Amino acid sequence: MIITDLEEPIAATKSDLGNSSFVGVSLGGARFEDAGMTSVRFEYVNMSDAGFTRMNLSRAVFDDGLLPGSRFTNVNMSGACFRDVNLAGSAIQNANLSGVHISNCNIAGLRIDGVLVSDLLVAHRKSA
Repeated sequence: MIITDLEEPIAATKSDLGNSSFVGVSLGGARFEDAGMTSVRFEYVNMSDAGFTRMNLSRAVFDDGLLPGSRFTNVNMSGACFRDVNLAGSAIQNANLSGVHISNCNIAGLRIDGVLVSDLLVAHRKSA
């Protein structure tokens, strides 16, 4: 089925819309609930102010995106990889950071429990 120039809401319930394509459409205010979206692709999409609750984004790839002001709460990100990301001004609270590896990063002003990490590294190097 091909739909062109439609300007009214569509309600699809208990439907298989696999392999569908939405190009140049406005889905502002759209709602997806109990939806299987495995292997779906979003390209050149404005999803500002979007909300995701009880989702499974295992192995999802976020590339060349903007997430300023985003909040991650009660999220399991074990095994996640952050490469070439800007976390300036971010806050990490009540997080399990066991086994986290940080390398080749700008740590200017980075504090853990109020202590400058750069000062800890200087002290560590002096004692080694």
